[in-house]
Amino acid sequence: MPQEPDENISGGVSGGGQQADFDPSTAGTRAEAVVDVLGELYWQKAYGGRAAFECLVRTILSQNTSDKASQPAHDALINRYGSGADAEDSDRDLVAALADAEQSRLAETISGAGLYNQKSEVIIDAAEEIRREFGGADEFDAFVREESPSVVRERLLEIHGVGPKTADCVLLFAGGRGGVFPVDTHVHRIARRMGLADPEADHEAVRAALEADVPAEKCGFGHTAMIQFGREYCTARKPACLDGPEACPLYDLCDRVGVDEIDESVVDPAETI
Repeated sequence: MPQEPDENISGGVSGGGQQADFDPSTAGTRAEAVVDVLGELYWQKAYGGRAAFECLVRTILSQNTSDKASQPAHDALINRYGSGADAEDSDRDLVAALADAEQSRLAETISGAGLYNQKSEVIIDAAEEIRREFGGADEFDAFVREESPSVVRERLLEIHGVGPKTADCVLLFAGGRGGVFPVDTHVHRIARRMGLADPEADHEAVRAALEADVPAEKCGFGHTAMIQFGREYCTARKPACLDGPEACPLYDLCDRVGVDEIDESVVDPAETI
């Protein structure tokens, strides 16, 4: 089976969780069948087990930037403020270290991630809020793992700079919550293009459609694998289907909404309404 790449939103092979086996013959919906085919194309994994606050920081760093850029920024942050070799106090709680961080120094540390001034402020504000309410990283981690998903999601969304996708990633990769299907730009595009969600659906409507049609234990894998598929096959401007049916492993499961294979043109699915 293909190995999970190091560069993806989950943190790759170091992103926690465990290998899982999915049986394509049991698919009850087209969305589940899509995930099963992706399981044959890519890795199969059930997520969970990452430290909740570190996962929150990692996902904030990934906002509006590529994993290729955000992963080194995350590594640099952990190396300086967490348990890395250059950490000023390797035994210090990461929440406390970032709550007390000097904004300009943190911004310099994560400068490779883009929007580093804004992200450094968001991270420090989040750390201060979590320390104030929960006490530290361990207490926040327990809250994410043990409280009901709806309560955790609602609380995460109250943190400045945390949107639905970031909250869902924390629930998935840290809390290991089944039935959580985070929606980024790749998932949003592909689900509507394939006809798995309404062409005009916003990110939340796409999330609801996928979580309704994909079994809980497959949602996390579906999220990361669909992102990988969007990078390799179903890109925004030139999806693989324009090179012929044989070029895309999901061709037979796709409605190709907004894709004109004859004219070789592509529009956002919402423009077809």
